[in-house]
Amino acid sequence: MLLRHCQQILAKQPANRMLALDALRGLAILAMILVNNPGSWQYVYPPLLHAEWHGWTPTDLIFPAFLVMVGMAIPYSLAGRQMLPKAELLRQGAIRALKLYLLGLFLVLFYYNFRDPNYSYLQQKLLTVRWSGVLQRIGIVYFCTLLIVLYSGTRGRVLWLSGLCLLYFLLMQFVPYRDNYGHTFVGLWEHGNNLAAWLDHHVLGPNHVFFRSATPFAFDPEGILSTLPAIASCLSGVLMAQLLQSKAELAFKLRVLFLAGLAAIWVAELAHPALPINKMLWTPTFVLLSSGFTALILGLFLWLTEMKRYRLWTAPLLVFGVNAILFFMLAGVAARVLSMVPVAGTTLGNWLYRSAFQPLFGDYNGSLAYAICFLLLSYIGMLYCYRRGWIFKV
Repeated sequence: MLLRHCQQILAKQPANRMLALDALRGLAILAMILVNNPGSWQYVYPPLLHAEWHGWTPTDLIFPAFLVMVGMAIPYSLAGRQMLPKAELLRQGAIRALKLYLLGLFLVLFYYNFRDPNYSYLQQKLLTVRWSGVLQRIGIVYFCTLLIVLYSGTRGRVLWLSGLCLLYFLLMQFVPYRDNYGHTFVGLWEHGNNLAAWLDHHVLGPNHVFFRSATPFAFDPEGILSTLPAIASCLSGVLMAQLLQSKAELAFKLRVLFLAGLAAIWVAELAHPALPINKMLWTPTFVLLSSGFTALILGLFLWLTEMKRYRLWTAPLLVFGVNAILFFMLAGVAARVLSMVPVAGTTLGNWLYRSAFQPLFGDYNGSLAYAICFLLLSYIGMLYCYRRGWIFKV
């Protein structure tokens, strides 16, 4: 039955799509939803959490992998629209970016604290809205990357990738900034005390970022300045797609992906003592590390699906991968509903965890079981959409 289920899913895969890329996208969005929805944030295994500051965990690699795949999709998308003028492609890209940003903003605003009779949606949500977020960053990065791709060739894209990382490093390392007490800082990479945090604090405002209590500067992990190296991550995906679109043999393409991935990870780890790997700052070493791991996994998926022709294992991932934005939105709405609905003096999500999962599995395993159950229920909904060809395109 399971075998037939997987065969049916593969048979319905949309035409003209790369199986390995959809599977990798599915793995990334699956992992993102898993780590975002534990039963309790008090009980989460360390690999399923982001690094507190410098360093990395497997969870830190999820979002940049998704950005790399956004970049990979651009050359494939443009290949089917070669007859359109660049101005039209930019117009379409700007609309898509705006839609992504507004969807992200919708998720930020989709919350109401029903348990607090004094809760003011105007004061505590609308007037303190967080301007940044995952979808917001994807939208901005996508449009900037599209602009670079349309007006530069391969050499230009390589220069943009390396130039954005270099520019970000030079700004962070050498541009001085001051706090409200007149103290001048330069070259710091500390939590709440770096040039990127200073910029977020003064441009976005301390009440409109994620880390509002950080000192001396409130900042956002998807902030303004760190968008520059995030674009570089997306450009690395563009270059990977160009490699796969080339006429070279698949074996050669796989060797390049594996060697480039290993080299990027090695350089990032080697440079880590001097330039820390940091996801919240999206440091150039983090760009290297995350893009390197994405290249390795993509190479593995291509080897399995194209070289060895092992494809049935991709079926569950395809259900999520071909509809990643819809999955992210529906999961985000469901998670917020679980955190809003009051039950027995707490939220519905917390009540389910404490009354069902925690007694059965314990603290940490119960929290993980809750996240897995959330994922399995999401799979049922996404499978329904997949079988009916309902693909949400932004």
